Amino acid sequence: MAQPTVNQPSFLPGRRRSRRFHFVSTVEATWQEANGKVIREVGRATDVNGQGGLIELKSYPAVGMQIELTNLLSHESSHARVVGVRRNAEGHLQGIAVELLVPSETFWGVSFQLKKTCADLVRLEYDMRSGAIDPRVLGEFRDAVDNVRKAAWAVQEWQELQSKQQNPESVIPLLTVESIRRATQLCEAIANASTTHQISRETVGIDEFLRAVEHVLETFVERFKDRKP
Repeated sequence: MAQPTVNQPSFLPGRRRSRRFHFVSTVEATWQEANGKVIREVGRATDVNGQGGLIELKSYPAVGMQIELTNLLSHESSHARVVGVRRNAEGHLQGIAVELLVPSETFWGVSFQLKKTCADLVRLEYDMRSGAIDPRVLGEFRDAVDNVRKAAWAVQEWQELQSKQQNPESVIPLLTVESIRRATQLCEAIANASTTHQISRETVGIDEFLRAVEHVLETFVERFKDRKP
């Protein structure tokens, strides 16, 4: 089986055309050896972008070979070319760098798209700091971005657990904790806005909010009636 050799180029991060994102996606790589033998290896894709990524396999095709990649979660396939290798400080092979023949923002799946979107939102928040934006508005945007990032993490964790045939339901309690944290934060903000007279009887949605608060209070009082003050 062909292997990357010492004199073949290593993967150089400086040649990337766009930012890579670290996450794990299970893929199947298929290629044909010079003797005609077809090889299929299941491995992991990490550090990816729309142009390609790093693939970790048990055995590797040679640099320059064309391979077929299949995302085992979405079952989407794409052709790629092996463009380099990555080695650790001791010289041991860690993976191959591949370039998709047709760049794709969707091939790596939803988790990649969520990570890219979250990174774009964080960069947008950073750029907004230099503008004349009210700190309250910027704070609201920052909180919303943080909420999206945590939800995106939950989606990725769910998919990874599914791919490993593990129970993804373990993600739900973490989302519940995050919902309570976010609700507490919002209630404190609304209480402060009321104290400073930013909220009045005419504020749109106030009746619905009060009914929701009353419902939560009634539910919690019954559920936690044995809780000491």
